Amino acid sequence: MSVDRPRPLVAGNWKMNGLRASAKVLGEIQAGYTAALKSKVDLAICPPATLVGSFAVLSVGSRVAIGGQDCHAKESGAYTGEISAEMLADAGATYVLAGHSERRQYNGEKDADVAAKAAAAQRAGLTAIVCVGETKAEREAGRTLNVVRKQLRGSIPADSTSQNLVVAYEPVWAIGTGLTPTAADVAEVHAAIREELRRLVGKAEQSRVRILYGGSVKPSNAAELMAVDNVDGALVGGASLIAADFLGIAGAYLG
Repeated sequence: MSVDRPRPLVAGNWKMNGLRASAKVLGEIQAGYTAALKSKVDLAICPPATLVGSFAVLSVGSRVAIGGQDCHAKESGAYTGEISAEMLADAGATYVLAGHSERRQYNGEKDADVAAKAAAAQRAGLTAIVCVGETKAEREAGRTLNVVRKQLRGSIPADSTSQNLVVAYEPVWAIGTGLTPTAADVAEVHAAIREELRRLVGKAEQSRVRILYGGSVKPSNAAELMAVDNVDGALVGGASLIAADFLGIAGAYLG
C-alpha cells in the first residue's frame, strides 16, 4: 500500500442479524484485533440498532468503532420507528451507512434521500459511509460508470470532507451472491469514483476519502481486492458475522 493512500477501513454490516448473545462475536473480533492489525487498518461494526448502544459500551478502549445501518434525515420528530443520527451518536456510534443498495431497493430510497441522511450523519458528528453500485442489468448494459457517477453526485452532501465521508462501492449483483467483479473491474470503478470525488470535494480532499469495496468479500479474495488501486478497505456483509472471517479479511493488510 502506498504511503499516500488513506488508512484502510474494514467495516462489517450485520444487516438484520444479531441478538444480545452476539456480543460474543464482537468480543472475538476485539480479541483478534492485535497490535499488528491496529497499526495497519481501522475496524468498524454496524450492528442492528438494538445493539448499537451496548456494543459501543463494550468497545470502549478496543478501537473497534461502532456504526448504525441507517438514520433519518431529521434530528427528531413524529417519525415512528425511525432513529436519528443524533440518537446514534448519543448511543456511541461514530459511523452510519447511507444508501445501502438494500435500502435503495426495498425502501425506495433515492439519491436525494441518501444525501439528506448523509448530511444528517455529518451534522451529528458521524462519518457517513455512502454506498453506491450498479445492478446486474445496468452492468450488462455498459452503464456501470454512468450509474455510479450519478449516484455519487446525487448522494454526497456539499460540505463533505475526508473526515466525515467514506464511499463504499457495492455492485448490487455481487452482494450476498458469491459473485465478485474482477480486480480490473473494481479498479476501473474505483478510479472513476476517485475522479468524481475530485469534482465533489476538491483535489486535496479526494485523495484522503476512503473508498471501500463491498460485495461477497471473504478471506480468500480479500488480499487481491484490497491490493487494487483506490481500494481503501472493505464493507463486509455476511462474513462480518463470523469473527475469524472478518479478521481474515482485515488480515489482508498484514501482507
